[in-house]
Amino acid sequence: MNELILHHYAMSPFAEKARLMLGHKGFSWQSVNIPNIMPKPDVVALTGGYRRTPILQVGADIYCDTALICDVLEHRQPTPLLYPEHQKGVARVLAQWADTTLFWAAMGYTLSPKGAAALFGKQPPEVGKAFGADRAAMRTGMTSLRPGDAAAAFRSYLRRLSTMVEEQPFLLGSAPCVADFSAYHPLWFCRVINPAMADIFEPTPHILQWMDRMAAIGHGTSSKISSTDAIAVAAAAEPEPLTDDIFQDEHQIELGSRVTVAAESFGPETTEGILRAATRTRYTLERTDERAGRLHVHFPRIGYVLREVRA
Repeated sequence: MNELILHHYAMSPFAEKARLMLGHKGFSWQSVNIPNIMPKPDVVALTGGYRRTPILQVGADIYCDTALICDVLEHRQPTPLLYPEHQKGVARVLAQWADTTLFWAAMGYTLSPKGAAALFGKQPPEVGKAFGADRAAMRTGMTSLRPGDAAAAFRSYLRRLSTMVEEQPFLLGSAPCVADFSAYHPLWFCRVINPAMADIFEPTPHILQWMDRMAAIGHGTSSKISSTDAIAVAAAAEPEPLTDDIFQDEHQIELGSRVTVAAESFGPETTEGILRAATRTRYTLERTDERAGRLHVHFPRIGYVLREVRA
């Protein structure tokens, strides 16, 4: 019941971040392949609504968002470090920038009309249309960079990152940390998944060398299981006991209240449940699914909105 189960799909950049972190830690893990667009009934059975990729399952505990997955992996196996001593703050801040600002510049460039044509050009037209419609629904209310603005920003960010790896192998020193994994995955999507757009890296050879070092980390050891089997694992388990330090009240919402949690921006779907914990760093909701049983679904505080459900 304590095995790590990653729900992901091959071309997901954030899933690549998680796969590399699993490899960095040397974990053996179970792999569940999920759809890259909705509907995702087996994912929603576990999360209650959240549909972003990936999610990490440990028995009946479901961890959403790679920022929280980083914390889970670090707690489960402290070395090698994701948060380097004396640089934890800067590593987290750089990772958050990479997962948001850098990510959207990279995606705006890589999935520009030219990039989308290259990525989906050999597939039936309905595949690209379905993917575009799905992601447009996830961006409801967001302001997206225009392709030209995204390309200009991405080039600038690549130059800035390049200066960080000219005289050292990784962004903050001799070993990779959370900042490296966060900065790598949107660049990986461009270089590996849509290589027709990868000429943007030519002026920054140090970035390519750094990316090769990151890719060499690998994904650890994984074995495939079905989503049905993963749901059965959850149904046979009970959520792990919560720690004593479970409540930091910022919303005047009491533990035991019925609440919803949703991402601030990308992916507006909500998860509803009973608030069981609101720590300094995460929310925990209890919910019950007819197939998966009683679950604890965990979200990071940063980037997510907590609301009370009022009758």
